Amino acid sequence: MDETQKQAHFWVDQFQLQPHPEGGFYKETYRSSESVQVEALPQRFTGSRSIATGIYYLLESGQFSAFHRIRSDEMWHFYAGHELTIYVLLPDGQLTAIRLGADPIKGQVFQAVVPAGCWFASRVEPGQSYALVGCTVAPGFDFADFEMAERQDLIQTFPQHQQLITELTREGEV
Repeated sequence: MDETQKQAHFWVDQFQLQPHPEGGFYKETYRSSESVQVEALPQRFTGSRSIATGIYYLLESGQFSAFHRIRSDEMWHFYAGHELTIYVLLPDGQLTAIRLGADPIKGQVFQAVVPAGCWFASRVEPGQSYALVGCTVAPGFDFADFEMAERQDLIQTFPQHQQLITELTREGEV
């Protein structure tokens, strides 16, 4: 095991990260003690939500965060490791690739937002070992707002991105 792989495992152990349903590892680090009542939220929400939530999230080489979407905006923050690319499918079919990392000269950013309702996936760039990032969601994350993409449905909606969708979905997952 090389040094960078040890670092990835260090973070998993240090922060007691657990497997995430979309791939990689995570741990919730913050959940607001206050809530927004359902009546004050947009209609897409089915219940009250915490004002905000935060997690650590780690992906290793060869892993990916499969295409999914949530009902809130999600801000991503880069902490350690190597570049993480977040692929966002906008409702009009446009694909945006956000390069999260610590080198602005290479077009990387420390933080970026994935808009509510957009399908998105992420992976560590080939040849790199891991990325440790954070995600802040407001209104706060709730698994009731989480939808994993079904490969064929997403390809039917965005046929121009079939190759990427095939790479970043898991067969048979819903």
